[in-house]
Amino acid sequence: MSETFTPTSMLVTGGAGFIGSNFIHHFMAGNPGCRVVNLDILTYAGNLKNLTAVEGKADYRFVKGDICDGPLVAELLAGERIDCVVHFAAESHVDRSITGPEIFVRTNVLGTQTLLEASRLHAQQVPRFRYLQVSTDEVYGSLGPEGYFTEETPLAPNSPYSASKAGADLLVRAYSETFALPTLNTRCSNNYGPFHFPEKLIPLLIHNIMQRRALPVYGDGLNVRDWLHVKDHSAAIERVLKQGTPGEIFNIGGNNEWRNIDIVHLVCDLMDERLGRSAGESRGLITFVKDRQGHDRRYAIDASKLKRELSWEPCYTFERGIAETIDWYLANQGWVEEVASGAYREYYQKQYGE
Repeated sequence: MSETFTPTSMLVTGGAGFIGSNFIHHFMAGNPGCRVVNLDILTYAGNLKNLTAVEGKADYRFVKGDICDGPLVAELLAGERIDCVVHFAAESHVDRSITGPEIFVRTNVLGTQTLLEASRLHAQQVPRFRYLQVSTDEVYGSLGPEGYFTEETPLAPNSPYSASKAGADLLVRAYSETFALPTLNTRCSNNYGPFHFPEKLIPLLIHNIMQRRALPVYGDGLNVRDWLHVKDHSAAIERVLKQGTPGEIFNIGGNNEWRNIDIVHLVCDLMDERLGRSAGESRGLITFVKDRQGHDRRYAIDASKLKRELSWEPCYTFERGIAETIDWYLANQGWVEEVASGAYREYYQKQYGE
């Protein structure tokens, strides 16, 4: 473990998205002395209402802009005296990457390279600097029924999305090795929690059950994912940023494997309880659909390095986390309806014909 790094001015990319906004809330609550600059282009999945609680604070600034805009990135790094970059900004939905991979390459690969190059030049003027790349376990490919992804697992991405994230990770490694840029790389399992755009599984289920719409399940529903609460993920990123040794990779997982169909059943049953519906009513909405192309069978993260070296473990049990998540969505129907009325509705109709 390296000497603790204490940032004073942070650039967060993609901070209006799901994980980025949760991280900003978490970090600002515990680090009042650090300025946070949020750079986000506000695609369909970005929403400034995710950040209402920090708007107007003296130590927070939002900038609408593209991470592929090198001059803008360089101007922000210099003008705000940035000493760390936490890079969330990415196109992230696998289905969208299959139908339109070009934007994934542009944002996830070229955007990352643009940030890295600007950071390389800027870091020459900053005594202490960190660049943290937020990645995904999908870069490792697919597992069989046993075993876990470790930080040494070879990269074997199977979708255009995961390939673009793997390409970005390799660029981070190259800038660390070639230019000695102080980088850190985290790879997380599936996140869930508040502010999650409703094209992803858990918020999609909640929203569709509310509307009594079909609950689409790919293939046989037996694909396995490890689920991590976004607040645990945010805490882990902060720990890696402050205490991780530059050049290292850290897996972040919840040690919480679920088959997709079991998640669907659980959410259905919890929603029936909360909505006062008869037991099993929402399960009747389950609709099996054609499997996704290149659908990885199982992901499972070994996060023992993070526990061993930085003493991090998740705080949320899945039972607590999923219950709180459902309650948050039910209490924030205005937010859900707003995001679901635009891009998501167009996407849903295109996918499922409703």
